[in-house]
Amino acid sequence: MIELRSAHDGFTLGAHRAPARAPRRGAVVVIQEIFGVSDHIRERCDAFAAAGYDALAPSLFDRIEPGFAAALDADGLQRGRAAVAASPWPQVVADVQAAIDALAPPVFITGFCYGGAVAWLAAARCRGLTAAAAFYGRLINDLLDDAPRVPILLHYGARDPSIPTAAVDAVRARFPALPVHLYDAGHGFCRAGSPDHAPDACALATARTLAFFDEHRPRGDA
Repeated sequence: MIELRSAHDGFTLGAHRAPARAPRRGAVVVIQEIFGVSDHIRERCDAFAAAGYDALAPSLFDRIEPGFAAALDADGLQRGRAAVAASPWPQVVADVQAAIDALAPPVFITGFCYGGAVAWLAAARCRGLTAAAAFYGRLINDLLDDAPRVPILLHYGARDPSIPTAAVDAVRARFPALPVHLYDAGHGFCRAGSPDHAPDACALATARTLAFFDEHRPRGDA
């Protein structure tokens, strides 16, 4: 873990860091689900590190509880949703900006569920990003007035009851040029232990994300 200082209020939050373990291709901010910087998010950081990215996952709910971690059960869902409600978007954006600023360019961002919406918002409001990828970001539909300023790739599960087809279609209608991929999966298909875990869908979505980042990586960058 390293520490980041947010310009929002000077708060110091933690962040899990996974240095690149292959020839460096850039850096990526990995944004948590509502459960905090969990084993799943650390595993996602490791996957990006193995692909040549310095990965950093800021602990966005540290103001609520240092090292916030919620279980994958009904109580954990309640705690996570309460944490989201207690974390206003300007605060979250500033915390993410601190993570971006801690990394050497080019810097990308990705996120899962709640983190998918945070990645969308960062693509619209943060500085210093090159591209973004959002995995099953349900709250993106609440943020459509925030138009991304950098290229962004969207991944959804075709059988996700929390993000019905109409919600995906609304994003496509508002931003028809954005690449959107649907997978034969439900929600949380990249999280091991989820009933919707779909390793093949996760592997394909990850490969597409890496290819998208590489497509938009400035040529000549290591």
